[in-house]
Amino acid sequence: MAEAHQAVAFQFTVTPDGVDFRLSREALKHVYLSGINSWKKRLIRIKNGILRGVYPGSPTSWLVVVMATVGSSYCKVDISMGLICCIQRCLPEGCGPYRTPQTRALLSMAIFSTGVWMMGIFFFRQTLKMLLSYHGWMFEMHGQTSHFTKVWAYLESVRPLLDDEEYYRMETLAKEFQDKTAPRLQKYLVLKSWWATNYVSDWWEEYVYLRSRAPLVVNSNYYVMDFVLIKNTDIQAARLGNIVHAMIMYRRKLDREEIKPVMALGIVPMCSYQMERMFNTTRIPGKETDLLQHLSDSRHVAVYHKGRFFKVWLYEGSHLLKPRDLEMQFQRILDDPSPPQPGEEKLAALTAGGRVEWAQARQAFFSSGKNKTALDAIERAAFFVALDEESPHYDPEDEASLSLYGKALLHGNCYNRWFDKSFTLIAFKNGQLGLNTEHAWADAPIIGHLWEFVLGTDTFHLGYTETGHCLGKPNPMLAAPQRLQWDIPEQCQAVIESSYQVATALADDVELYCFQFLPFGKGLIKKCRTSPDAFVQIALQLAHFRDRGKFCLTYEASMTRMFREGRTETVRSCTSESTAFVQAMVKGSHMKADLQDLFRKASKKHQNMYRLAMTGAGIDRHLFCLYVVSKYLGVSSPFLAEVLSEPWRLSTSQIAQFQIRMFDPEQYPNHLGAGGGFGPVADDGYGVSYMIAGENTIFFHISSKFSSSETNAQRFGNHIRQALLDIADLFQVPKAHS
Repeated sequence: MAEAHQAVAFQFTVTPDGVDFRLSREALKHVYLSGINSWKKRLIRIKNGILRGVYPGSPTSWLVVVMATVGSSYCKVDISMGLICCIQRCLPEGCGPYRTPQTRALLSMAIFSTGVWMMGIFFFRQTLKMLLSYHGWMFEMHGQTSHFTKVWAYLESVRPLLDDEEYYRMETLAKEFQDKTAPRLQKYLVLKSWWATNYVSDWWEEYVYLRSRAPLVVNSNYYVMDFVLIKNTDIQAARLGNIVHAMIMYRRKLDREEIKPVMALGIVPMCSYQMERMFNTTRIPGKETDLLQHLSDSRHVAVYHKGRFFKVWLYEGSHLLKPRDLEMQFQRILDDPSPPQPGEEKLAALTAGGRVEWAQARQAFFSSGKNKTALDAIERAAFFVALDEESPHYDPEDEASLSLYGKALLHGNCYNRWFDKSFTLIAFKNGQLGLNTEHAWADAPIIGHLWEFVLGTDTFHLGYTETGHCLGKPNPMLAAPQRLQWDIPEQCQAVIESSYQVATALADDVELYCFQFLPFGKGLIKKCRTSPDAFVQIALQLAHFRDRGKFCLTYEASMTRMFREGRTETVRSCTSESTAFVQAMVKGSHMKADLQDLFRKASKKHQNMYRLAMTGAGIDRHLFCLYVVSKYLGVSSPFLAEVLSEPWRLSTSQIAQFQIRMFDPEQYPNHLGAGGGFGPVADDGYGVSYMIAGENTIFFHISSKFSSSETNAQRFGNHIRQALLDIADLFQVPKAHS
């Protein structure tokens, strides 16, 4: 096989005359080019490291300071106030480069200038740090922030959910915790904050994600949709060729640190740390806790098609394969008629089942031989690619089509996604794409940043021929994709089947209802003089009350990336203000002006809570860390135990969009992704994600479980539609169509 020959740089045979070496020039050439590419990357990182180390200074600013110092000296002005002369006297005399007085003077001025330059950098950095640490700008136009402590803010958040007796009990527990247990636990957290980069994120990653023994499918992984109103090509391999090429272009920018940070409200840069593990990352199963394995580089992707696994190289030597070459490679896989090996077809179901079972199977059956080699090829890949035979797509005339598309992305058939990879790129037969993303390494806005770049590059920079193929001509001399080889015994096949049954039960229990809300979007919501997010969150409270006849603990994710290595904080959207508005709406006896006033109070409260969460003044992550400390110390806290055990029956998230301005959305209004979604957090609850997609539409993704008699995703979706329309009617906002 051609790829086998290229993988070996030299061969040898033992003869009566000695050892005969046969060198492969082509292989050595690839090794050489690969080394050159690796050193280029290292040098770029070293250069960026130096520039980052002296930021906000630069070599140019250093030269300006040196020239100013030298120029003032020639003008007989001593701006150093005698320091240059002191430095000159300290230099050794009479030997080497310091022999002449002129050299000694220039060197002294260079040393003085460097010191001034470094002092300037230090003061600039301290000033910048102070400015970035100031979050008051988020509140200046919105009144004063609350002075409640975290504990009493928690009590305020649960007040609308508890009757007087339950609230008094929680108040007693909170008071006892604040007076007795909290001060001791807080000291340890303060100590950690001095030592660690971020006092929350590492524990959040470990205890919320990596230590969970539940299957990743439905419970943790989430999905992202493609553009749904336009189509670039119907050719599956061609679409993949462009997209994979664009992804590796993005990775190259990431490696070279050329991606600009996302700015919060266009003012403050947000931490980009989570992007570092976007590629070359796999979640490795463990019996007690999983591990995130991240490699500095990977030159291939792993591909699944019709029950078979392949390894596709992304480079020829040091050169990234062009889209047309990648299209050819994926087409070769699609045309390959070979059947799956025994146990190979459903192998990925191991990543969809229980984590303990997968860890045990990995150790027993994949720790040596060809199974280890093949598994390494998957786990060490840049990412995973799934070539599906189905053709889901969004048809605005068929309401169920978007939900079927979402279900295919969320779990597929439970064995055609490698749920452990940082993300699986899914290509359907009709050229439609999507992502299934593992959650431990980063949050949704991070993968959204990549996806925006990739879809924009595919559409506006790479393009296709008139027949739908990638541009350019393929190189037929490229080695074909490498088929991965397995030797899966019957005992392992039984474990695979067991994991498949577990995952299938989870997937079949998920009801997913996705729809596009067309009457209005962000543009008309702003006429209500409120934030679009607050508008939707209050509508969700109204819809949930109509659906279930009661309020529930509500989770909305907020970013905390204005802090180094920050991830998320919880916004508790069910507030006293929002419940007062909902109850008034349901009664139907209030005047419109009163309802408007109640809505504005609820909206103002929500916006303030969101800002508090973004600026580190939220409740839940702090209480979570106090709980972790209490477990380490063996301290029992009834208050923390109750707080951390409360179910989130309504878990919500807004999907970020237009983080990168790849194109003008007003000029291309149909270039819209539909966002993405996730499974329900509680067995008797709802998961809701939404994307306020421009000025005129909103996409919703609602999940629940068929096994719960209390929930119904489609019913809840209809309540959401009506709630949005009813609130808009309060402000007499005209709708495009109902």
